[in-house]
Amino acid sequence: MIARRTQPELEKMRRSGQVVHEVLQRVRAAVRPGASTWDLEEIADATIRELGATSAFRGYHGFPCVLCVSVNEQVIHGIPSRKRTLQPGEIVSLDCGVVVNGYYADHAVTVVVGSAELAPVPARKLMEVTEGALAAGIEQARVGRHLGDISQAVQQFAESAGFSVVREFVGHGIGTHLHEDPQVPNYGAAGSGPKLREGMVLAIEPMLNEGGPGVQVLPDGWTAVTTDGTMSAHFEHTVAITANGPWVLTGA
Repeated sequence: MIARRTQPELEKMRRSGQVVHEVLQRVRAAVRPGASTWDLEEIADATIRELGATSAFRGYHGFPCVLCVSVNEQVIHGIPSRKRTLQPGEIVSLDCGVVVNGYYADHAVTVVVGSAELAPVPARKLMEVTEGALAAGIEQARVGRHLGDISQAVQQFAESAGFSVVREFVGHGIGTHLHEDPQVPNYGAAGSGPKLREGMVLAIEPMLNEGGPGVQVLPDGWTAVTTDGTMSAHFEHTVAITANGPWVLTGA
């Protein structure tokens, strides 16, 4: 069953969205050469507590951290480590979820370590297209359209630029739980799937690879990497479907 949220509920989710947006703003400001991925985890953990929220990730099916930090060929669910230090020109996906007063928000960005020009041109293009694919998907999140319209918009934007869409991992509904119905694939046919209705809230999250779409999970049981070793990027917003169009709850 797909939940539909009332305006007061959406306001609560907006508060959660503001918190997780601030968390990632502080974390991305700390992404620099020599920083460890654990340094980023500590900043996220402290900020979540400072802002009166609770992590949506730590303890979820046993995940040990509040932040997913996925570097280069890592697609999602990278576990922060004191041993992994960031190098100039690497790309880093930061994914965080929080809960405030029982309502969740989920948000992800991908950034370059150091100056943007240090990253390879294909990696910079990959990031630009992934963020653009997210915007294309959000544009379709309107009353009366279908879930497949979001999926198809993401896929078309990504593949027309020469990148591949990860299929094993998808977006999701979100509200009083981190993951709710429906699943939101980043590929599909326009006009397919459930009709979008006012009050639905979706976590839309394109994950695009520079090479092929294949991924595999490392022995840690969490970190997903591209099977061909090419770069991957990930952007995500929590989006409410309203009578006035998409409302990005995790926006500024």
